[in-house]
Amino acid sequence: MTHKSKRKTSDEVKLQMTPMIDVVFQLLIFFIVVLKPVDILSNLDVTRPMPGGDARVEPIVITVTAEGLVFRNLAVTEQGLSERLANQTKYDKNTAIVIKCTADSPHSLLVRALDVCKRNGINSIAVFSL
Repeated sequence: MTHKSKRKTSDEVKLQMTPMIDVVFQLLIFFIVVLKPVDILSNLDVTRPMPGGDARVEPIVITVTAEGLVFRNLAVTEQGLSERLANQTKYDKNTAIVIKCTADSPHSLLVRALDVCKRNGINSIAVFSL
């Protein structure tokens, strides 16, 4: 009598997870090493203070009242304001201007003060009401 051995033939394919995990970790390490982070601070349009310089710079304050324009606690005309701003910003066009408006000030005075700032090349302007 012949004895035939039966082999177990399995059509099931087993998926080996260890090599797949190794490959995933290899790719992860590769992308972490190769990744070049974007420097967000270099893309911001911010004026940084010079090293060793005075970091605190006082803004120029213009007050718009019902009576007219006030520049550094002195009443000025539109032409006088233009001359004073030209002198103040002769060397630094990035000087900050703060325009304070009183509740009873006419809107046309604010617009004229903004026009004077624009004519003098000033771009950093803050407007608020008292």
